[in-house]
Amino acid sequence: MKGLDAQAARDGAGTLTTSRPAALLFLSGAAALVFQVLWIKQLSLVVGVEVSAIAGAVSAFFLGLALGGWVLGRRADRLRRPLRFYALLEAAVAVSCVAVTWALAHSAAPFVAVEARSGAAAWLLVGLVVALPSFLMGGTLPVLLRAVNRQDGGASRRGGILYAANTCGAILGALLPAFFLIPRFGVQGAALAAAGLNLLAALGAWALDQKAGEPAVPAAAREASRPLSGEARLAVALYAVAGGIALGYEVIWSQMIVPFMSTRAFAFAIVLATYLTGLAIGAALYSRVAHRVRHPSTVFGALIAGAGLIAVLEVAVLGRWLIVAQTYAEAAIVQWTGSAFAGMCARFAVAAASFVLAPTLLLGAAFPAVLRIAVGGQRVGREVGAVLACNTLGGIAGTLLTGFVLVPALGLVRSLGILAALAALVGAAAAWRGWRGGAAGSGATTSGWITGLIGLATLAVAVTARADQFARLLPGASGAGLVFYEESHGGTVAVVEPAGNGNRFRRLYIQGVSNSGDAMPSLRYMRLQALLPLIVHNGEPRSALVVGFGTGITAGALSQYRPLEKRVVAELLPAVLRAGSSFQGTYQAISDPGLEKRVQDGRRALQASAERWDLITLEPPPPSAAGVVNLYSRDFYALAASRLAPQGIVAQWLPLPTQNEEDTRALVASFIQVFPHAQLWTSELHEMLLVGSLDPLVLDAAKIEARYGQPDTAAALKAVGIPSAAALLSTWVTDRAGLARFAGDTPAVTDDRPGIEYATWVRPREITRVLPRMLALRTEPPLRGASDALRADMELERARLDAFYRASLAAYVGDRETWGRELNRVARDDGDNAYYRWFMAGARK
Repeated sequence: MKGLDAQAARDGAGTLTTSRPAALLFLSGAAALVFQVLWIKQLSLVVGVEVSAIAGAVSAFFLGLALGGWVLGRRADRLRRPLRFYALLEAAVAVSCVAVTWALAHSAAPFVAVEARSGAAAWLLVGLVVALPSFLMGGTLPVLLRAVNRQDGGASRRGGILYAANTCGAILGALLPAFFLIPRFGVQGAALAAAGLNLLAALGAWALDQKAGEPAVPAAAREASRPLSGEARLAVALYAVAGGIALGYEVIWSQMIVPFMSTRAFAFAIVLATYLTGLAIGAALYSRVAHRVRHPSTVFGALIAGAGLIAVLEVAVLGRWLIVAQTYAEAAIVQWTGSAFAGMCARFAVAAASFVLAPTLLLGAAFPAVLRIAVGGQRVGREVGAVLACNTLGGIAGTLLTGFVLVPALGLVRSLGILAALAALVGAAAAWRGWRGGAAGSGATTSGWITGLIGLATLAVAVTARADQFARLLPGASGAGLVFYEESHGGTVAVVEPAGNGNRFRRLYIQGVSNSGDAMPSLRYMRLQALLPLIVHNGEPRSALVVGFGTGITAGALSQYRPLEKRVVAELLPAVLRAGSSFQGTYQAISDPGLEKRVQDGRRALQASAERWDLITLEPPPPSAAGVVNLYSRDFYALAASRLAPQGIVAQWLPLPTQNEEDTRALVASFIQVFPHAQLWTSELHEMLLVGSLDPLVLDAAKIEARYGQPDTAAALKAVGIPSAAALLSTWVTDRAGLARFAGDTPAVTDDRPGIEYATWVRPREITRVLPRMLALRTEPPLRGASDALRADMELERARLDAFYRASLAAYVGDRETWGRELNRVARDDGDNAYYRWFMAGARK
């Protein structure tokens, strides 16, 4: 970059060099990505986390960018003082983006109200809200490139540098929200910080404008408008197709990479940062040689085609070696830094680099390459704006086509092959145009042959790659272990039956990550998730909503409580419903005509309907997964409480090993801040159950025994180790007062401060710390009308449960003496209990 500044100095005194505008675009790019991350997160609260809803809203953002590049780029060529205009743009971006972030935080209820009258109007309003500030963002690069233009044919070089700087800023913006801004300042605070970057860029541009002399009238303003040449129009069109291909890759990579990472927000931030890093490095490297390239069209074609070939090759050779490489990288970083968090981030970075980095290097280099073809020296703003606008519009089309057509119809591997083949066609068209345009010669011919060979190699690899490449990499999926597998725009869904000599069960994998299964521990806590709150309900429950179908065990258990008249389950992914028949213990929930299945985000299901429920039972994925915090926040519980019938109950699954104790305290704080009457029950060794209501919760012994005594209900619970009403009541832990002591002064999880989503990694054997501390809260259940016999049975069942928990905790820390003694006690006192027997069978194996 110093060499380019020296060249600029030779061009004439007072001419603006590239380095300072590049620094401005670095700040602008960082702010833009922060806002994009924030808005995607907020939009999931407004329109739901359905893939189609988010895709539509994000498309409006990119449409605004495209229109801004087109319209403001054309205006830039007529500006006498483009730096001043750029400063005004950045200031407007700062103000409008903060306003949009605030508006989205308060838009869920208005969106539902407008949608009830006109769905088109509601979506139009959301689109306009996010498109207006992105329109302003779209004009920043063309305007600033106009400011540094010197009409010397170096637009591709300077444009590449500015694009690389903007993208480097975007890398920082991709990482800042997850790693610093949201955990420290919350969503609104992060927006203010990002706006500060915009304002800093505005002040910098204004200062540069003040130092510059009075500019001459732009040449573009003196000349009549001339259309782009035929070669330039073709280059822009091909770059638009390349934009669709590039964003299609991103859609596919986002699903392919999760099994090698995690569902945490940190992982997705690292993937996005790696994608942008490839673009920035590719653009920066090519910019240094762009002016020396004799045949830009053929080189542009080779870059696009080459990226496609590398993308399919990476998938074709994918195997267990990647997991080994991740493990070595993680161990090396942990040894070097002593930080498990740094080690896990290194693990993510290895996976991201293996999928994303090499293809994006070539895609990034394609930007200055296409500028060399399409941008002249007079109308830089218009021509660069056209390039960016068409590329962005192509990206929108590619995202929608890949996510909603290719992947559902062909799967991930075949869809990637189609995109790579299309990239080869783009390369061939560009090479052909370069040859036809007078670039014939040894260099052009060689580039053309290279592009052709790349295309043939791409087709060969795409055809021979195994369509089930990713299914085979799931744990236990080899041979007959893969029971169900489906790839769709919402993610991959698989059911695997691990081979082994122990207890047989199946597990549900979503996006390659294990979610649940039908092993005895899962059967126990999920049946209690449905039946316990119905049994202790103070009214006469007739309706129940389950958020999350999963294996179908919780939803199916509702059918075993016969007084229920309305049973509904809300599930986000249709493929999860289709996998439902693969699991045992569901009472055929998937084919049960009395169970209404709604393919809908759980939060959206409550927002969009005024229905009242006697029970809302929540069993989403663990709270640390990206986006799932939407179903664990204080704001969500307030929404759920507003949908309860009189004496209604909300039951929240509370996993213990998936987050650290301080995060569990935050989750409890969120719950009890909404529900003045709350209870905690232990549903399984690794899980607990929060029960909350706006009305007093009284445990009526006679009512509980009568409800448990219903034949279907009793049979369902006996099968998972709850043989009596006394055994059910023995799982009681504490009331709201005990929960308040546990939560202490820990801040609650809210939509604005979703800290659990950005929490640090779970400490080893965290269950051995948090479970004893929660059990230490235990009080006597506030039973009304309990007989002495019932209380005696409860005490006996509680002693057995405690012995089993002591044995299990001893096993975690390697205390074999305590483990054996307590497990033998459980076997002696209650060896026929189905729940305990399952663990004993596994221990004997």
